[in-house]
Formats: sequence, C-alpha cells, structure tokens
Amino acid sequence: MESIHDELPLLSSIIKGIAAQFGPNCEVVLHDLTKGYESTIVLIENAHVTGRRVGDCGSNLGLEVLRGSTNEGDRYNYITHTRDGKVVRSSSIYLKNSKQEVIGSICINMDISDLMIAENAIKSLTLHDSEEKVDEVFVSDVNELLDHLIGECQKEIGKPVSHMSKDEKLKALKYLDEKGAFLIKKAGDRVCEFFGISKFTLYNYLDEVRS
Repeated sequence: MESIHDELPLLSSIIKGIAAQFGPNCEVVLHDLTKGYESTIVLIENAHVTGRRVGDCGSNLGLEVLRGSTNEGDRYNYITHTRDGKVVRSSSIYLKNSKQEVIGSICINMDISDLMIAENAIKSLTLHDSEEKVDEVFVSDVNELLDHLIGECQKEIGKPVSHMSKDEKLKALKYLDEKGAFLIKKAGDRVCEFFGISKFTLYNYLDEVRS
C-alpha cells in the first residue's frame, strides 16, 4: 500500500463491513496521516460515538506515532473516554507503505457505556482492572487537541507557568515535543503565548531538549 487515496475503495469496504458487523455503537474511522494533522479523517462510520466527521483531526495517540515517540503504534482493546462521558473500547491499527512509513490508520471505537450498566451480567465484555487504560482525546478541532496537550504538560510540572524555572519549562517542552504537539500547524505560536517566550527562545529550548 503506497497511499490511502489509491486504496480508498478497498478501505471503504473494510470500514463499512466492520461497522455493520458490530452495529451502531461501533465507530470506525480511516485516517490519512499524509495530510495535515488538522484534517486526517477521510472516512467515518457511526460518527455519533465521538462526534467527529470527515475532515476533522486525529487524536493525541496518532501524533505520538507520527512523532516517533512510540515504537509500536498498534493498540488493541484499550479503554478510553469521550469528552461527553462515554466509555469506549478502542483499537488503533496503523497502515504503512513499502518504506515502512506510517501513512494512515484504522481506528475502532466501541461505545460500551450501556454494557457497563449491565456489568455483572456481561462482565467478560467490559472493563477489568487488568486492562490497559489509555488517555486518548477525541476532538474535531486540532486546536482543542493542542490545548489539551498544553494542559497536560502543565499538570506534568505541577505548577503554573509563572512559577516555572527554566529547567521546568524545558521539561514541559520536552513533554509536548514527545507527544507530537509541534506537528500541529502553528503550534509554536500557541506554545510561545502560553509560556510567555519568543520564537527564538522556543527554538533554542527545543534544540536543547532534543540534543
């Protein structure tokens, strides 16, 4: 497979087939990760699960894969939550070209909120303490995703920017860099505004944390 666009008829059949198999509570999404990250979704079935649509952005996990922060991007049967409180069982499978470059992904998001209510009856299909819990954020606007990552980096440091030392700012920027935040267009402007630093300082700090 060399491009998502060339394989769209086949991938469309696969997406529709998975959604039909598991019903209306199963969202299936095809991302083209060769496009700008602000608009990766090219196909989506049962979009009401996460409230996204064609032309919306990917999640934070996709950024980490593109950034190279994780060696194995594929994840299966992990539990996450939507912003409106749904409990979702998800799997993410990354598609590569002949050079082993990530070019897209298929993501399956099954809303199991109703199953959670009946957990005692169908416990084998719902969340267990031993299962992997992953912080995945589903948004339609890539700027919301960037704001989430900035908020998370501040939690990582544990204090407001006004009280951060240079080393703590470096640690925060390293967190953002590893999470793929700077793959988002114009992320530098928003990050500079948040930290109260110039573009020149930002680039120097990034050089420092990457070296």
